[in-house]
Amino acid sequence: MDFLNLKVLLITALIFVPVEHLFALRPSQKMFRKAFLNDMIYAVFNGVPIALGLNAAVALASTTVGRLVPEYASSAVSLQPIWLQVIEIIVIADIGLYWAHRAFHAVPFLWRFHAIHHSIEELDWLAAHRVHPVDQILTKSASLVPVLLLGFSGPAIALFAFISHAHAVLLHANVRLNIGLFRWLIASPQFHHWHHAQERAAYDKNFAAQLSFIDTLFGTMHLPGTALPERYGVDDPIPSTYVEQLAYPLIPKGKPDEAPTASDA
Repeated sequence: MDFLNLKVLLITALIFVPVEHLFALRPSQKMFRKAFLNDMIYAVFNGVPIALGLNAAVALASTTVGRLVPEYASSAVSLQPIWLQVIEIIVIADIGLYWAHRAFHAVPFLWRFHAIHHSIEELDWLAAHRVHPVDQILTKSASLVPVLLLGFSGPAIALFAFISHAHAVLLHANVRLNIGLFRWLIASPQFHHWHHAQERAAYDKNFAAQLSFIDTLFGTMHLPGTALPERYGVDDPIPSTYVEQLAYPLIPKGKPDEAPTASDA
């Protein structure tokens, strides 16, 4: 158990619980909703395996492709102003995450890991934490390994990590937030709620984590005015408990006539 992660979780709850109460997108949704306890387990215990996996990916990359990055290049990157580094990190990380995220939707084996996150039927601040460790390790590696290899400074990466976490929680939160025309530039709760929608028009759309214009560039934007999804979730028969969900992607699927497939989601 990561006690720093527990502190972050507590602070996040102290901020977002009252915000969701005051600006609820769905006022009838309860704080202790269905699967609240299950998602709390993810929030408490996921940190350690994800950190271990990410550290292993960074170590592997550093001893292989990392050798190709000239020392003068990484030195020049780290000497830039912090604010500029953060902007660059956001762009680089989100492009990497976009393609990793898209792969998790396109490749059936990877989808089985990602389906755990999409099985959420009631979105709120805690829902952001329901992610299979394998999904999170591979996605974070695609976004952060290039950043680390390029030599961005520790303070810039730490600031990015704070912004990224806060933004991820906001995207899943049960809040009504209208950011106007900025929604075409920056990912908003409306943007990401459509990514979770159980509606065919929204399948495989809105992959970016922070910069919604990336989806516009690659033709995967779905933002129909001010409308919001009616339902969230997937048709896949996803188990309901933490341990079962961890094992789910590794259990062979039944025949097509025995269970719904994940390919449409």
